[in-house]
Amino acid sequence: MSDNVSEAQSVAVLGTGIMGAPIARNLSAAGLETRAWNRTRETAQPLEREGVTISDTPAEAADGVDAVITMLATEEVVREVMTGDGGALAAMASGSSWLQMSTVGIGATNELAAMARDAGVVFVDAPVLGTKQPAEEGKLVVVAAGPADALEDCTPIFEAIGTKTITLEAPGAATRLKLVLNNWVLSVTVATAETIALAERLSVDPRMFLEAIEGGNLDSAYAQMKGRMMIERSLDPSFPLRLATKDARLVVEAASAEGDEPALALAIERRLAHANELGHGDQDMAAVYWAAIGEPAADR
Repeated sequence: MSDNVSEAQSVAVLGTGIMGAPIARNLSAAGLETRAWNRTRETAQPLEREGVTISDTPAEAADGVDAVITMLATEEVVREVMTGDGGALAAMASGSSWLQMSTVGIGATNELAAMARDAGVVFVDAPVLGTKQPAEEGKLVVVAAGPADALEDCTPIFEAIGTKTITLEAPGAATRLKLVLNNWVLSVTVATAETIALAERLSVDPRMFLEAIEGGNLDSAYAQMKGRMMIERSLDPSFPLRLATKDARLVVEAASAEGDEPALALAIERRLAHANELGHGDQDMAAVYWAAIGEPAADR
């Protein structure tokens, strides 16, 4: 925050996709002055009806606000939006906060934190856990790492978009936890796809699998949700498979950097990548089902 502000009162959201748009909407609804920028302006335009000011460049969105949120697909896009032509970082006030909510991996997080430090901006490593519906309902889990005073100042932001905030001290610590959480989420999704595919191969109604585990120690609300999507072939994206594939790659890279041979993580990444290659990248990550049953997209 700038020196004369104790709590965030204004925020810019850079990236208004599946996650960024509802985040901006909830920030505005909570009474924060909210700006938004998206590479395709038409995508952000509907937010004007929610009281969000749409900016033409990242720099315009970031100029003078207390905090900037990046919610973008990859580390390359984050770097370009922050430091490229019309980038936000040069326009941010000294002492303001950059809440980096994109999932970009450990090495990239360290690089971005160094960029913020050189620019006199406070870096908050703040990935979120949740997909489209929790984002729309303001029920994300925020994992935030940074200076204690910055985290306190950003409390109105965290409360507007989530129901729970886990705070850590060192930038990078939040990203490490997010990778651990992603490993679990991706494992459940792919395991559900493999189990449903096995049921179908054995001429077992896969609904019986979901019914058998329902309410017991083996049950999982996430498996129930994704399993129904797979069975019903209802794959509108809550979280796109192409981004899940990227997240799986980041998990593999992180585990490998620690000298591990992450056999399960590698298998998960291969399954997701295969489904992406089959043309399902823009569908929900539950579309990994198509890789599990071993059918090319053209044969469906």
